[in-house]
Amino acid sequence: MNTADESVLHRRLGTFDTVTLGLGSMIGAGIFVALAPAAAAAGSGLLIALGLAAVVAVCNAMSSARLAARYPQSGGTYVYGRERLGPFWGHTAGWSFVVGKTASCAAMALTIGYYVWPGHAHAVAVGCVVALTAVSCAGVQRSATLTRIIVAAVLGVLAMVVVLILGFGGADASRLALGADVTAYGVLQAAGLLFFAFAGYARIATLGEEVRDPARTIPRAVALALAIALAVYAVVAVAVLAQLGAAGLASSHAALSDAVRAAGFPAVTPLVAAAAALAALGALLALLLGVSRTALAMARDRYLPHALAAVHPRTGTPQRAELTVGAVVAVVAAVGDVRGAIGFSSFGVLLYYAVANASAWTLTATLGARLVPAVGLTGCLVLAFTLPPVSVAAGAVVVVLGMLAYAVRGWTGGAARRGV
Repeated sequence: MNTADESVLHRRLGTFDTVTLGLGSMIGAGIFVALAPAAAAAGSGLLIALGLAAVVAVCNAMSSARLAARYPQSGGTYVYGRERLGPFWGHTAGWSFVVGKTASCAAMALTIGYYVWPGHAHAVAVGCVVALTAVSCAGVQRSATLTRIIVAAVLGVLAMVVVLILGFGGADASRLALGADVTAYGVLQAAGLLFFAFAGYARIATLGEEVRDPARTIPRAVALALAIALAVYAVVAVAVLAQLGAAGLASSHAALSDAVRAAGFPAVTPLVAAAAALAALGALLALLLGVSRTALAMARDRYLPHALAAVHPRTGTPQRAELTVGAVVAVVAAVGDVRGAIGFSSFGVLLYYAVANASAWTLTATLGARLVPAVGLTGCLVLAFTLPPVSVAAGAVVVVLGMLAYAVRGWTGGAARRGV
């Protein structure tokens, strides 16, 4: 293979595998992780927050699908921002995605650890990152196959949970009613936290260079994955909220297990815990794929070390980028915590999608076509800056550091070209 081909990925994914990879991220991240902290913020307004997060997610998905069909390359919004708004905004989007999703990877790995072996959660998390990095290096088709198995198993368990709670448990529809605990700020903050769950369709866009017939496959895969995830979220959230109530859900560390136990089926909780770990495993695998592809795109443009742009000639995967991302995630998983990672991740990913919507705005000058990216852009910024203050502060610092790194690189590169 010649040098010019060393960073080119192979188109091996069809619609079904692409949808599966998106679902693997969304189902794992949302159902088992984000409901409890969102309920703590929104109280009985949780379902309103879920609806707001869904609206922003749909706008982002529509904008991303249009852009991915136009620019079917690895990197997602990093590429779209670069092509439509300029290198600075592309770099800012890519940086926000990489750091935000690195936190997401760590959160998913730790979720596995806390469900499987709470006393050694960090060690389990690191082990899972190492194992899944090896899987992703083996080839994207093998990753899609494993994700397909995980998604099928998790959806089966979630269906069982809903049937047990709504059909045989103590679910009470009155617990879905709005109470005095609902505030606009709390609902917006909860929507921002729940957005963490919807961001899985980003994996579809970042895998654009490995999708067959991307102009047709990507929009279809994004729409299908998001529609399925929305339906699952809505049904499960209603069931759990009706069983536990807003206060019970907010205080839960394993919401679905607690809901099944409260419904009178404690013997099922080990199966629910296993599904939670499996879902997080699928999410972690898809996240590692997405982050490594964005790192690959940034390395091609030398915003990250150019050595990370190499693609393995046999497996067709960016193995150096995958190994580097896996190593960083393993370190974060060894020292981090789940709930803190969710807010940090949401901030970075919401900024990433703000750039995506701004990029989609430039695709056409008609007012009707600009409505979706306008709503998406506004929603992303509002949700990002109503997240918990600690998450906003930490996220803003890291994003600004990325902007400064871009500026320094531009200044030093310009100085070198001038012979300074």
